[in-house]
Amino acid sequence: MPMVTPRQRAREQTLVDITRLGREQLATVGAAQLSVRSIARDLGVVSSAVYRYVKSRDDLLTLLVVDAYDELGEAAEAAERRRRRADHMGRLRAVAHGVRDWALAEPARYALLFGSPVPDYEAPAEQTTGPGLRVPMLLVGVVDDAWQAGALVDPATPLSKALAKDMAGVADGLGVELSPAVMARSMFAWTSLFGAVSFEVFGQYGRDASYSRRLFEHHLDRIAAEVGL
Repeated sequence: MPMVTPRQRAREQTLVDITRLGREQLATVGAAQLSVRSIARDLGVVSSAVYRYVKSRDDLLTLLVVDAYDELGEAAEAAERRRRRADHMGRLRAVAHGVRDWALAEPARYALLFGSPVPDYEAPAEQTTGPGLRVPMLLVGVVDDAWQAGALVDPATPLSKALAKDMAGVADGLGVELSPAVMARSMFAWTSLFGAVSFEVFGQYGRDASYSRRLFEHHLDRIAAEVGL
């Protein structure tokens, strides 16, 4: 096992500190107002010292986007691991609750991922696509396991030839052997889950939405049924 040098350890700690302070800025001033200079001030160093780690505001945003995607993915994966592999319904619901719980605990970071785009920022696909696909791949994996186990009803809703071809390409790209119809239903589950969570996180139900968890459970029932579980 390679030995970690003091310099490497110091670098890793500085990145941890930059990420922590970036998270705090997200919660207090929002993504559009992130400032590398402010982080340097909070660290008690000159700006050039921080620019060695994040060269610009966009680099800082990318660092925080990847950090948020990874933590969201870890939360969903940890919840899913607590269910038996053959319990496909339980695994699907666990993933969904893992996403919801994290989002409600980290609304500013969730907003960075799924809220309004940050002006003049475009996330670099080569750095963010992999982390961003952790939850969708987890959902698709649950559906694929159910499909392979014969525990999934192939939905009868027909697809157009063009959409069937599209969905076959998506399944091939993800490395799963789902029928085009089931792949389309998996994408429905993905978008419906995040739509329901976004409505709650962004207060779209109103100030006194005491029913939000019960409604979320109902949404999960409908998502599972639509997928074919």
